[in-house]
Amino acid sequence: MDDVARRAGVSRALVSLALRGSDKVSPASRAAVERAASELGYRPNLNARNLASKRTSTFGVLINDLHNPYFPAVVDGIKRAADEAGYRLVINSAFLDEDAEVAAIDAFVEFRVDGVILVGARCGAAAIERAAQAVPIVLVSRPLASDVVDTINNDDHLGAQLVVEHLVSLGHEHVCHVEGVTGAGGPERRAGYVETMERHGLEPHIQPGAFTEASGVDAAERALDDGRPVTAVFAGNDLSALGVLDVLDGRGLAVPGDVSLVGYDNTFVAALRHIALTTVDQNRQRLGALAVEALLERVEGGRTTARHEVIPPELVVRETTGPPRSLG
Repeated sequence: MDDVARRAGVSRALVSLALRGSDKVSPASRAAVERAASELGYRPNLNARNLASKRTSTFGVLINDLHNPYFPAVVDGIKRAADEAGYRLVINSAFLDEDAEVAAIDAFVEFRVDGVILVGARCGAAAIERAAQAVPIVLVSRPLASDVVDTINNDDHLGAQLVVEHLVSLGHEHVCHVEGVTGAGGPERRAGYVETMERHGLEPHIQPGAFTEASGVDAAERALDDGRPVTAVFAGNDLSALGVLDVLDGRGLAVPGDVSLVGYDNTFVAALRHIALTTVDQNRQRLGALAVEALLERVEGGRTTARHEVIPPELVVRETTGPPRSLG
């Protein structure tokens, strides 16, 4: 900073003000400082600045699974909102490993980030609440009844209701649900499916699965082979729906002519023209933006009470759903 001051012909204090964007610096002096800093290759010492301010202007983001196209859109929303607020992101993924999630959260705390956003985390509530004693935490895409952790969620129960109501309105009575047993929102989607099926006097047909293509393949094969009729499949997410679609195609079953198919998440894959999957949109970018908003309320606004927000989903009807063949 002394070198920049000498090169620009100003005081060290003015260099500090100029590089912080202070409005007390004239345009001419600011330009001189920026020119000198550029010529000398000067970069501010962020560690020293953070020690002085006791803030890092950094949020940690932990992603449940980098292979799932659901998560990038949530991070898009986080990134845009963080940029607007002047915060940087440190991003990590635990690749579906709960112990690795806890280790990643601990690392964020050690790096002294100002807040942490957990997107679809699976680790235990106790570990999350313990970490929240050290740093503000927002949990996205996973409900948690907590007094110290904020949560931002899609209404998965309602989303499943929308799916079943859509299929029943088309005339389907034999709707199989491939659940996401441990996935974010999986239990809520299962509950919404069961409740709506039973309300219409229909028998639930559930196949265990996970939010992966491979689990969709396994579940579809079991569903088609166990003897119960299946005219429609509600997959736990778009990835498992792709696995179901692969099995249906391999067995020569037309979609939706023989079996209708619905996913969940409205990922970019679902919108591809040759797939055109009916699915549920969660407004993932909005989820990410709300997570940043919640952190800012704590970090800059001083909020201490927990915030639990749920936003409504929307059914996106495309080409994989239609009436059962007997009614078509």
